[in-house]
Amino acid sequence: MGDKIAVAYASKYGATREIAEKIGEALRGAGFETEVLPVKEVKDLTQYMAIVLGSAIYIGQWRKEASAFVKSHKNDLAKMPVWIFSSGPTGEGDAEALIQGWRFPGDLSEAIDHIGPRDTVVFHGVIDFDKFNFLEKMALKKVCAPLGDWRNWDLIGKWAQGIAKELKKKA
Repeated sequence: MGDKIAVAYASKYGATREIAEKIGEALRGAGFETEVLPVKEVKDLTQYMAIVLGSAIYIGQWRKEASAFVKSHKNDLAKMPVWIFSSGPTGEGDAEALIQGWRFPGDLSEAIDHIGPRDTVVFHGVIDFDKFNFLEKMALKKVCAPLGDWRNWDLIGKWAQGIAKELKKKA
């Protein structure tokens, strides 16, 4: 097992990447060598002591590359500390409550149960209407999701600090 932490993410428009960068910044601040990279770029899990994995929620699902990563690496991930986050809901209130308690796609339940993550969390996301294509804009109008940046940076930072504390106990 390696000595670095990977913060791997799947993002469509960059909001989840920014969350991953904030997590990586907090882990580096706690003294850990940390790589923040798209999930597609994570090849050799043996170089990492832990993985923080996140995906944008898009039309009720994770990004395909994040789902594929979980399914193809579930056995290796089960042997190491893993934390999982999703990002996406917008609006007032608890992010998880806004999506009816959903933490990750149901089709990943078996793989994620096998991995046994230390924690799973849902963070608020961003809807920037200007970045959406025509079809996305039409769908967005039907669901009436609140526009704007709803991310809570303090909450994200505190979650990452909790990861650092847990890893330091193991060291």
